[in-house]
Amino acid sequence: MRRLLLSGLGALPAALRAAPAGLNGRAVRGGRPAAAPEDGLSGTGGTAPAPDRHRPSPGRGRGDTVRAWTELFRVSALFSVPGDALAGAAAVGRSPGRGTALAIGASLCLYEAGMALNDWADREEDAVDRPHRPIPSGRISASAALGAAGALTAAGLALAARAGRPALAVATGLAATVWAYDLHLKHTKAGPAAMAAARSLDLLLGATATATATSTATATAYAGTGPGPRATRRMRLGAVPPTGPDNVARAAGPARSPLAALPAALVLGAHTYGVTAVSRHEAQGGSTAVPLAVLATTTALAAAVLATHQRQRPGEPATPGLAATAPGSSYRPDHPHHPAAPAMPYLGAPQPGTHRPHHHPTAPATPDLGAPLPGTYRPSHHAHRPTAPALTPLLLTAFTGAYLRTAGPPLLHAALNPSPPLTQRAVGGGIRAMIPLQAALATRAGAPGSGLAVMALVPLARSLARKVSPT
Repeated sequence: MRRLLLSGLGALPAALRAAPAGLNGRAVRGGRPAAAPEDGLSGTGGTAPAPDRHRPSPGRGRGDTVRAWTELFRVSALFSVPGDALAGAAAVGRSPGRGTALAIGASLCLYEAGMALNDWADREEDAVDRPHRPIPSGRISASAALGAAGALTAAGLALAARAGRPALAVATGLAATVWAYDLHLKHTKAGPAAMAAARSLDLLLGATATATATSTATATAYAGTGPGPRATRRMRLGAVPPTGPDNVARAAGPARSPLAALPAALVLGAHTYGVTAVSRHEAQGGSTAVPLAVLATTTALAAAVLATHQRQRPGEPATPGLAATAPGSSYRPDHPHHPAAPAMPYLGAPQPGTHRPHHHPTAPATPDLGAPLPGTYRPSHHAHRPTAPALTPLLLTAFTGAYLRTAGPPLLHAALNPSPPLTQRAVGGGIRAMIPLQAALATRAGAPGSGLAVMALVPLARSLARKVSPT
């Protein structure tokens, strides 16, 4: 009996060697290795994807690569960028145009350059704290991330250069701030201030690019081909500058310096300072005072945005710098449609019933519609004004409330329980809260349409944040 038992045990290893083995010791069904579960983890403390997951099969290679780059660029945070340029354009009293579009493109490139450079600079730290990130997990090489950061920086500066030299100067300062933050300032006390400066410069970039392009289009529309009768005729007709060759919309009021956007830039920078201060604790957590301080700052910023709008005099337009309109009158001395507009400082308009043959050879003896007289009403020009004063405060209140609703509760939760997950959630809420804040700033400056356009990005940002974390 003992001999039979020993012989059976001796044959067992051979039988096991003859049996088909599964991948990584897993069972085999039907003669084929069982598929590895999708949540399989490596031996690095259960936090990193398995190494063999980074060499995908040929059928899944492209999708996995795209996924890795979307994580590196944090594409769900991209929707917080276009509102900077739109708020800057509104702050200088201009409608969005070609210059604004170029500023948005430059901002997106520089923003993504900063994201790639951030992961490249933190690759050793992420290998310990967040090994699932694309670079430490091996899905993207460090050299590829650094190359992407350089290429995107060059593309952003090239787009800014198309908007004019002033815009290029602002974009150069923005790029230098981004690189300085990621490479050195991030781990110093100056880190939050540097990030706040970058966001403020981004809004100023939109203001500068829009104002520069609009001024160029206006000069082109009025310059003509020289000092001859053709150029003079266009001036005397009192025509509003048409949409120029660079597709810049008509100015909403007198030209203002891009420095007029500085208050809005400071508000956005203060919010960014708070978000960056909270993000310094998102890996380890443990800070209660910082989320509470940032929550108080967020409330103060919302109150400041509303108070600035409420301090305007009755009948004063929402856009700063525009003169007030007398009750019951449509006459606005600084409006480009009227004789005293800055665009036509020395030219009058024909009186009702007059006829100017040298300007209107075929015109009937009817009042010229180029410049309405004081106290008159032109439905074609002012049909929207009766609803604007009532609509703007409502939108501003709604956008400011959305800002508080997005940023406030996550900060409160992080203060009550400063764990890494709740701290990261507070950072993500702060990033998404920039969108309603930008909408509120644009609306406060008299551009409710731009505010609505910015708020339209909120559902997209929220949907994509469920798939790709913004932090």
